[in-house]
Amino acid sequence: MPNYRIIVDISDLKLYLLDGNIVVREFPIAVGKMLTKTPRGKFEIINKEPNPGGPFGVMWMGLSKPHYGIHGTNDPSSIGRRVTHGCIRMYNEDVIELANLVPIHTPVTIRP
Repeated sequence: MPNYRIIVDISDLKLYLLDGNIVVREFPIAVGKMLTKTPRGKFEIINKEPNPGGPFGVMWMGLSKPHYGIHGTNDPSSIGRRVTHGCIRMYNEDVIELANLVPIHTPVTIRP
């Protein structure tokens, strides 16, 4: 059984899915802008909500830091930029793939 964990690297705008210490997938992301930066630290996925509506695309995965999550987007041109209110934004097809792989309580490390 995989031992998944997620690393969000803000400096290179990538989300890495690791199994143990091996990167198994890499996804481009959007992160928080200057005034609403993405929080740094260690968190975990606490819930998943398909089709949350609004700007969150096809999937919301809430983090253990309230009001922050990993989610899809209705604006794919934003990926690869610092434009969010602090969440980690992914292409819809990527967030679906990730949500199908990782269980609730998957550790998420967000680093500068």
